[in-house]
Amino acid sequence: MVEEYAGPRLKPGGKILLTIVVGGLLFLGFQHFKDIIIPKTKDHPANIDPNVLDTLKGGPQPANQAPPDSPLTTVDSYTFVPAAGLSAATPSDYAFSNNTVVFPINIWGGWAPIIAANRGFTPSKESIFFKEFGFMVDLKLIDAPDQARQAFAAGKAHILWGTLDMIALAAPGLAKDPRVFPKVFQQVDWSEGGDGIVVRQHVTQIGQLRGKTIVLAQNSPSHFYILNLLAESGVQPGEVQFKFTDTAFGAAKAFVEVPHLDACVSWAPDIYNIVDPKEGGKPGGVKGARLLSTTRDANRVIADVWAVRSDFARDHRDIVKGLVIGIFKGMDLVKQNPDQVAALMSDGFSVPVEDCKGMMGDAHLTNFADNKRFFLESTYGANFERTWKIASYVYKQIGVLGTPVRPEDCKDSSIIEELGRAGMFADHKIEDRALEAWDPKKMVAETAPILVKTIRVQFKTNLPDLDTTYDAGISGVIEEIGRLAEKFGAARIMIEGNTDSTMKGYYSDPKMVKQLAVGVQQLSEARAESVKRAVIEAFKMSPEKFYCKGNGWDNPVVPNANSPEDHAKNRRVEIKVLPLEGK
Repeated sequence: MVEEYAGPRLKPGGKILLTIVVGGLLFLGFQHFKDIIIPKTKDHPANIDPNVLDTLKGGPQPANQAPPDSPLTTVDSYTFVPAAGLSAATPSDYAFSNNTVVFPINIWGGWAPIIAANRGFTPSKESIFFKEFGFMVDLKLIDAPDQARQAFAAGKAHILWGTLDMIALAAPGLAKDPRVFPKVFQQVDWSEGGDGIVVRQHVTQIGQLRGKTIVLAQNSPSHFYILNLLAESGVQPGEVQFKFTDTAFGAAKAFVEVPHLDACVSWAPDIYNIVDPKEGGKPGGVKGARLLSTTRDANRVIADVWAVRSDFARDHRDIVKGLVIGIFKGMDLVKQNPDQVAALMSDGFSVPVEDCKGMMGDAHLTNFADNKRFFLESTYGANFERTWKIASYVYKQIGVLGTPVRPEDCKDSSIIEELGRAGMFADHKIEDRALEAWDPKKMVAETAPILVKTIRVQFKTNLPDLDTTYDAGISGVIEEIGRLAEKFGAARIMIEGNTDSTMKGYYSDPKMVKQLAVGVQQLSEARAESVKRAVIEAFKMSPEKFYCKGNGWDNPVVPNANSPEDHAKNRRVEIKVLPLEGK
């Protein structure tokens, strides 16, 4: 009898091995088809992504973290990029066809007026620009600043969108070719809530970012904003660790996913969505995260403008004038029918209408009166020249800007001046946000300051008055405080006077020590009041913006000071910027 070949017989160990192999194959097959066999649910774990593992090397994932498909952020992905200056742009002649201006914009509420005037994004004969001036406008969504600059230089776009600090950074590279030298004709808004800093719960003020890691898009308004606030807090760029993403929205996404990032600087709506739900964020927001500062407080830092190629401005000045007038008229349309404008924005941005309404509220539209102040008033603390010079200085200090371009070479106020002489937009008035009522003592007790700035003012012994013959640097200090107060136009400023403790041990009698402490406290408060009066007089500010407090010797930065140097550190005035209540 012939037996069929049954293959080699397995020993007990082999049977075990075979069982493991077959079981493994079945398991892998199940994993491959499990999404079909068992539909995914919110509670069912997804596959492990090695790229996500890389982002988690900094520590454990915080609780209440957003899932990968969360709608918290505008973008679904991000890329970390190395620190670098601006890439080179290749200039070329511009193309101009069908009498249509190519005007790139980004996802930002400040562009509502031109969207309103244009009746949407596409060239339209129903637009103000065509009906009144005979040209059309093609609004191209180019959210990446570098791509917008490249299109501008290459002649594919006639306009360069940007904040004034971005234009100041780009100008030296563009200035190498006179065709693409940027000319700024109009400011469209101040960021008033659209830019901000989100921090984890261990950071309570700007100065505490020293030694921490901050994620943001480099060479962007976010970069300029954080560098400004760090400088005001006495923190140098080299004292923090910057981590750069490809876009500002990408920075928000990275902050959500990478727990060792201490702070992120980004834009609306993401900065509001990613914070802890207890702080007003969306479900799935980062546990413990909060808004440290936004341009709702620092509302005179980031100015949104648009620039024109010099050759296009030379060849088509009538069109540039039509753009300026049309945008001012668009500001009136935004006021008249904000819901309709938000719907137009939603169509072009692919962003929900409600988010568009929120973005519109994050920008203070600068009408004709605002533009006159910005371009023409030399004494205005946040005018074109000052904003440009601050940006140039900041970027030069961090090594991404060489020789800056002079502000007067890029500013073209001629059309604003023409409209003023013609009496146009006479109904446009300055509409600075009125100071809201506040309880200083309550706010001081319950509100952490955004930043603390220490200044030195020398007073004559036992006297509260400022004396420039005694301290020649007083004028500079008053200027410094005033500019800070203007920068934080909607915030409150607390001025705290502090003295040294050299007299604290002069008496041994407790009653005399107590009496002396009261006198020292009153003296330090009187000195703070002197500083306040000087700032108000120099900058014509409302007294309601300021609150003075005298600490006497009760708030030393060097406890138990012995040396003259330590006593000098304690003898100081501190300026604290307090955020708006209920922001």
